[in-house]
Amino acid sequence: MSPIIFEIGSFQIRYYSLMYLIAFFLTYILVSYRIKRENYTYSAEIIQDFFVWAITGLLVGARFGYVLFYNFAHYAKHPLEIILPFDFAHGMQYVGISGMSYHGGAIGVLIASVIFCRKHKIDFWRFADLFCPAIPLGYTFGRIGNFINGELYGRITAMPWGMYFPLDLTHELRHPSQLYEASFEGIFLFIVLWSVRKKGPFDGFLFALYLFGYGFVRFIIEFFREPDAPFRLFGQIFSMGQMLCFLMMLAAVCVYFFGWKRKTGAPLRPA
Repeated sequence: MSPIIFEIGSFQIRYYSLMYLIAFFLTYILVSYRIKRENYTYSAEIIQDFFVWAITGLLVGARFGYVLFYNFAHYAKHPLEIILPFDFAHGMQYVGISGMSYHGGAIGVLIASVIFCRKHKIDFWRFADLFCPAIPLGYTFGRIGNFINGELYGRITAMPWGMYFPLDLTHELRHPSQLYEASFEGIFLFIVLWSVRKKGPFDGFLFALYLFGYGFVRFIIEFFREPDAPFRLFGQIFSMGQMLCFLMMLAAVCVYFFGWKRKTGAPLRPA
């Protein structure tokens, strides 16, 4: 399947870009639905303004996260490649910017959200709970975009649903791990969070559940996904993505107990 919808000369419209536009649009629709039907008082203008902040934080965080987590040694020697898609060593040859990290993007959105909430005097935990049930459905389309692009494919497999990916130089059958992620990081996690969106015992509960749920599901799926080059495995078992997911789950536990303490005023442990 061609990743290009259509092209005119050097101008291209790709499914990958379209899928991300659909993801942002669906998130906006679901958040707008919650504002109208549930006990939230944010205006449409506030939500629209926040999306600008969130998308900016996502793009910047995802790029710098990839640089820091996956290929720091290379970019330390070639810092201009972080933001400029040219190979200066070979006469400004265009090479394209590649490499985006989900975990870096999540950190970028988190930082942007905290700053935005402080600027507008909004309670961060409640605002996070508004968005978290809607976000996973967007992942579904993002991962489908990865699949159509033929990138982030899985490990070699003998399963009957194994697929060949054009970007795989080994030409081996591989797990379509992008579809696994679309199903579980996207649809499954969306169903869980959307089902309990009105039942959070305290502000920040859905945020904690989202962090833990995504981290857990992604941790499992990483066993079927080819580790990101040039990084391989810790102890020949865990990928960088899994290590980051473990930290994500740990952060979720901290958020949960912090929220529980804030709600009840009880100490986290006996005096």
